Amino acid sequence: MADETEPKVGRAGARPVRAPHGTELTCRGWAQEAALRLLMNNLDPDVAERPDDLVVYGGNGRAARSWADFDAIVATLRRLDDDETMLVQSGRPVAVFRTHEWAPRVLISNAMIVPEWATLEEFRRLEDAGLTMFGQMTAGSWAYIGSQGILQSTYETFSAVAAKRFGGTLAGTLTVTAGLGGMGGAQPLAIAMNGGAALCLEVDQAKITRRMRLGYLDVQAQDLDHALSLVLAARDERRALSVGLLANAAEALPEIVARDVPVDIATDQTSAHDPLLYAVPDLSPEDAADLRVHDPKTYVMHARTSMADHVKALCELLDRGTEVFEYGNGIRVEADLGGFKRAMDFPGFISAYIRPLFCEAKGHCRWIALSGDPADIAVIDAAMLEEFVDNESVTRWLRLAARHVRVQGLPARTCMLGYGERARASRIINDLVRDGKVRAPVAVGREHLDSGSVASPYRETEGMLDGSDAIADWPVLNALLNASSGATWVGVQHGGGTGIGRSVHTGMVVIADGTPLAALRLDRVMTNDPGSGVVRHADAGYQRAVEFAAEQGIRMPSLDAATEEESWTTRP
Repeated sequence: MADETEPKVGRAGARPVRAPHGTELTCRGWAQEAALRLLMNNLDPDVAERPDDLVVYGGNGRAARSWADFDAIVATLRRLDDDETMLVQSGRPVAVFRTHEWAPRVLISNAMIVPEWATLEEFRRLEDAGLTMFGQMTAGSWAYIGSQGILQSTYETFSAVAAKRFGGTLAGTLTVTAGLGGMGGAQPLAIAMNGGAALCLEVDQAKITRRMRLGYLDVQAQDLDHALSLVLAARDERRALSVGLLANAAEALPEIVARDVPVDIATDQTSAHDPLLYAVPDLSPEDAADLRVHDPKTYVMHARTSMADHVKALCELLDRGTEVFEYGNGIRVEADLGGFKRAMDFPGFISAYIRPLFCEAKGHCRWIALSGDPADIAVIDAAMLEEFVDNESVTRWLRLAARHVRVQGLPARTCMLGYGERARASRIINDLVRDGKVRAPVAVGREHLDSGSVASPYRETEGMLDGSDAIADWPVLNALLNASSGATWVGVQHGGGTGIGRSVHTGMVVIADGTPLAALRLDRVMTNDPGSGVVRHADAGYQRAVEFAAEQGIRMPSLDAATEEESWTTRP
């Protein structure tokens, strides 16, 4: 018997979409079942921002192009065989082909546009014509898990800030930021977990309420005076506290600067990647809605002017000694287009804090319990704590996560693991499934934000040592390699994070179902996928990546032509 009744499929407002739980299959195999459950999980009302509109996060990142396409994807997954592959073109299932058991069950491409036409205006025209959709990063590739997914990378980023500037802790510091949506909603808890006080500006009351309900935000302030009294008291007492304020950052941040508030760290995670999504303070909601539909060019002009004011305030804080960084939403380039020419004076978070980790392929691995049972995550946590007992950063995070991370939709965990570690973790998970220690198979994957899977000159590949910021061969090679290595599904996408025309990125998922074949697929993918990140950075000239590739036996004939023949004939 099934553990749960099968969820209804359709418009989330009338019939909420929730992933099946339990151990009974609704598809012909666990690979297909996993794809179906994660697709539905993306639209779970506890996970998605606007499930009625198929929008998962990021303002306009969708799981499928239309409800008819969603229904067709679900129907196809339910009858897909173990040697067939479904092709999904920008959220629409377009074909099923006979392949083989090692091939991915699903291949996804979202919003890929020929470069000369890769503009927001052309994308909107194509989207309005029903020809494409924006997949953000993990929305259109069916791997979004709510703030439980982004929390660790946010935590690690602020931990890196603490190590760089504040003696390893944010205790006694004040961070001011904005945006409490699907990505930004992790900021207040991540800052508090590092010991700091956080003031988080947000224009949408529903998002503030949601973050408080999910335990990511401590309190909402009545106004700016109240907010500042709360966070400054916490700062002075070296007490962790997160405060939300209903306000527009383009207005509130200049006021904070004018008041000479002692801000230690400042960043932003508003939906700046698409100016139509940025809330303009001098427009009423009615006027804004009308302009978005009838005169989008004028709205974009207003939005970029507001972003210029927003970023100007950040630069004024920078001049006062505040640690300022862009959190990858493209606001600097939009502010530059709005006329503020100092917008690039502060760095993006990858170049500032994360790139040394990328040289050793350290990134955010994730596992999702398809059973829907949080006890499965607890079992895996315990196994990982034992396996990585000598890795203080991993064990610290897993203990923090067990206390602070609340389940949204299917239970999941993220963990920063490097080359070799991801394959070890995957073997452990597959063995737990094989031995019946977890109730059902587990989906294993990673963030799109990873060392070898993104070309994004304003974020992941900003300021590459060799100037290769915009070279997009790397994510494409990463996707091809993952498909060849046995990933269960692979997605190639355009525009996530920083917006249309500014990034190409890829993701993958592999299913641990306890079988010997799954063990082989997991080992191949979870070795080769991070390995491509080491290669990408070694090729760009990062000495640590060059050394690490040699230490790990990753063959790179381009680095040493003298040993090319040996490297291709001798397996390490």
